[in-house]
Amino acid sequence: MHRDWSPRGADRIYWLVNNRYYDGVRFFRVVPDFVVQFGMNGDPAVQRAFKDRRIPDDTAKRGNVRGTLSFAMAGANTRTTQLFINLRDNQRLDPLGFSVVAQVVAGMKVVDSLYQGYGDGAPRGKGPNQETIAKEGEAYLAREFPKLDKVLSARVVKRWSR
Repeated sequence: MHRDWSPRGADRIYWLVNNRYYDGVRFFRVVPDFVVQFGMNGDPAVQRAFKDRRIPDDTAKRGNVRGTLSFAMAGANTRTTQLFINLRDNQRLDPLGFSVVAQVVAGMKVVDSLYQGYGDGAPRGKGPNQETIAKEGEAYLAREFPKLDKVLSARVVKRWSR
């Protein structure tokens, strides 16, 4: 994670990781040759608690290239908990305000191996509906999309000092 690239985003992820928010979350949107998206909590009550806890945008300082992470958003100042990993260079996202907050430094083979069979959500793919994830959580994903991979645990393993 690079706080200097996206300070508000980095602070949000740091808090979420330290409070185990990402433990057990599914990679619910895997669009081949585009992105892998995750960050919806499997507990509907937890997911509801973050629905309106938006953070202001950060100025984009790095490009959305393969292996970088950015917050998913639905317009200006709508970032909450969802992140995506770029599977290829997606600099077309840069002018849209998707500021890069982190990068995969080891393990892109793992990211590339995540289950892609469901693809995007309907109507572009056969993947999960985000509204249903929010309402039913892990029960819906386990029942309807059992092949989705998940984050087992997310931890801060080293904190860099300046």
